[in-house]
Amino acid sequence: MISGHGGDIYGLARQLGCRADEISDMSANVNPIGPPPELMDHLQALLPAVTALPEVDAAGIVAAFSRFHDIDPGQVMAGNGTTELIYRIPRALAVKRALVVGPTYADYQDACTMNQVACDWITCRESDNFAPDMAALRKGAARADLVFFCNPNNPTGVLTRRAEIHEWCSALPDTVFVIDESYLPFTPQADDATMIRSTLPNVMVLNSMSKIFRIPGLRIGFVKAPPPLMAKLLSLALPWAVNSLAQVAVHWLMTHPEAVKRFLAATRLVIFKEKIRIEESIHQKTSIHCYPSATSFMLMRLPKGMGAATLWRHMAEQRILIRDCSNFGGLSEAFIRISIKTAAENRRATDLLVRFCGDPARPGDDHGD
Repeated sequence: MISGHGGDIYGLARQLGCRADEISDMSANVNPIGPPPELMDHLQALLPAVTALPEVDAAGIVAAFSRFHDIDPGQVMAGNGTTELIYRIPRALAVKRALVVGPTYADYQDACTMNQVACDWITCRESDNFAPDMAALRKGAARADLVFFCNPNNPTGVLTRRAEIHEWCSALPDTVFVIDESYLPFTPQADDATMIRSTLPNVMVLNSMSKIFRIPGLRIGFVKAPPPLMAKLLSLALPWAVNSLAQVAVHWLMTHPEAVKRFLAATRLVIFKEKIRIEESIHQKTSIHCYPSATSFMLMRLPKGMGAATLWRHMAEQRILIRDCSNFGGLSEAFIRISIKTAAENRRATDLLVRFCGDPARPGDDHGD
């Protein structure tokens, strides 16, 4: 399960004989401009917080998060990243059968496997740019106790409208829906798309601070759930689940809304501009297909005759780590994902992609259409 994730900069650094920070990690979906400098200054000043135990139930940051989003703190739980919460949910809810909407994050299925939950898949079609067929999803979800749905989705970048999700969840009151909004803050449509203030009794929403604020090492995630579902989650709550520095970070972020608003606006502008520049360069010079993305990464289909593993090795030799998407259910060795980084990193990676994939004499692995 652990080995099913993206790039390992530490392992690659050992192979190349370099430091991990010398590798441009375009496999990690974190903010290209973050973390906020003011947050880092605050963390540095409060580093002594690690000499004492954190608040046992993280009640302080739950309250701050709830005020920021204008929701009931009694419906919020903090966790050691959203992944930890994903693994807890099937067990807490005593789920028998789950549905995963793919291609998507592997840990939804892995969480079901770990908890001995039968798991079905519905894979969105490439011909639809991986947009979900809501009629098909409704039929599949009717047979499940629990549904995992990532919005915007990883790795496709597809954003589904809140009205569609609301209608889907409303139609199936006996099915619990876990809406993972980990990548939603990267999109300008975040306020209009979020389900975090939904009053539906069968909707749980995951929120990650690790990615948008580029503090994944602190492991910060939240889940918002209706009281009956939250009671089940709390029955499995662990003491001191969120470390001291993570709690310091959340408190600062949630009590500085204007700074956060400016930071989000700057982030979205950089991502918008860089995605356009990357896509234009690639389309002009290669036959790589870039799928529309509402968030901070881009799914790409490689030219016929080119395999993701071959390209991954080539980029890794140049100290650039991309995501080989062949282990995403519903994708193949034809697909890669690139996360937006700084302009200089993006330019260098794009130039390498163009030179490698635009050269008809290049070596490659065959893959199907």
